[in-house]
Amino acid sequence: MPDIENDPRREVALFRYGVIAELLCLPAGSPERWAAMRAKAALAHAIPGSYRTRVAVETMRDWIAHYERGGFEALYPKLRADRGRTRQLPPAVAELLVGIKERQPHLSVREVILQARASVPREVLLAPSSVNRLLHREGLMERADEQPEPKDRRRFAYRLASELWMSDVMHGPPVGSDSGDRRRRAKSYLIAFIDDATRLVPHAAFTLSENAATFLPVFKQALLKRGLPTRLYVDNGSNYRCQHLAVICATLGINLIHATAYQPQGKGKIERFFRTCRAQLLPALGVDDTRSLDALNARLAAWIEGEYHLSPHRGLDGRTPLESWSRSASSVRLVGPETDLDTLFRFRLKRRVSKDRTVSLLGTLYEVDAALVGENILLLHDPSVPRSRPIPVLHAGRQAGQATLLDAYANTRVKRTRATNRPDQAVDPAPAPQPSPLRLRALRAPCQEHD
Repeated sequence: MPDIENDPRREVALFRYGVIAELLCLPAGSPERWAAMRAKAALAHAIPGSYRTRVAVETMRDWIAHYERGGFEALYPKLRADRGRTRQLPPAVAELLVGIKERQPHLSVREVILQARASVPREVLLAPSSVNRLLHREGLMERADEQPEPKDRRRFAYRLASELWMSDVMHGPPVGSDSGDRRRRAKSYLIAFIDDATRLVPHAAFTLSENAATFLPVFKQALLKRGLPTRLYVDNGSNYRCQHLAVICATLGINLIHATAYQPQGKGKIERFFRTCRAQLLPALGVDDTRSLDALNARLAAWIEGEYHLSPHRGLDGRTPLESWSRSASSVRLVGPETDLDTLFRFRLKRRVSKDRTVSLLGTLYEVDAALVGENILLLHDPSVPRSRPIPVLHAGRQAGQATLLDAYANTRVKRTRATNRPDQAVDPAPAPQPSPLRLRALRAPCQEHD
């Protein structure tokens, strides 16, 4: 379930955090951080909203300083001071710049500007970003194809707990009450996390689909049980590429790393866990274990805590995962009371309230306050909670009550005031409705302040 609040400035902030996340794990001023910054400066990046592909070392330093001062929000780009005014190059100047680059393809953007400055009036601004976009549009900034370097694959292992978590998905057994009819049984998927240094499984659970709506609740339980990892190494699937997961990791200070596409070699440890699961857990499942998803997850949790975590591991010099975790988990960051994971993990879904004060979510109708009729609201939806539970509502950035499950039959007993065409007929006065706890004027106040 994607997050519908698409904000270009947030995409830029996520890109900036992705660049510096690995650097934040290294000591400030250390040779390791300097070497990592130089390596990143030599790479080509897909920068949101820009034709540039390089990030300078000085720029990375600025982003790190902003993040350390103000967190993830400090990485949002500032709005332009000349917002709303064009900075387009005059046609004659654009033609001059393109001609210089065509005659001398080896020139950089700054060198093209220096040559053109002699023929361009001083009042015309030749911003490097504008010239760079112009040359990119004309196809003059493409680099010659280089021979691909051979892939350098090396075995790696972290020393301390929670320095790196891996996550992946395994196809599980069918789940359902009718064991004799496979058509009435749903396919299950095992979403799991494993700690690289200790092989401990922070959390794992079977779900009925592999998407962001099922992955995030499992991730949330892993954080509550075993603290915050420094790095999270995941696949390239759509459930790992959603912007909601990137925002969660950036807010919690977790370096989100995506594996290279079609190269499963980097996820060998969690693939080894899945192989153990197929060899030990799945063959031992009985009919009662696969009767429901809750029963299957209860059996999984018992196997992980009672067998897997207590079995000696060859990759740990004969120690068990739980023993290795206990030896090196003293520095693990725990989720503090100041972190509201419930709000952070909720999806923000935009809806418009109908005239009957209802909104639809996943095919289910909910009722909101009557003062919100015709307004656009945000539903803070948590896929892991039952649909019958009320959903918090935001309007204009403020709390606006809750959306409750529609009870159409109960609404038949609600008295309503009606006009009559027979004034001589006595009509019992209907009881006055309860005043709404929300005032539309108060809800719209933030919007009026910006008008």
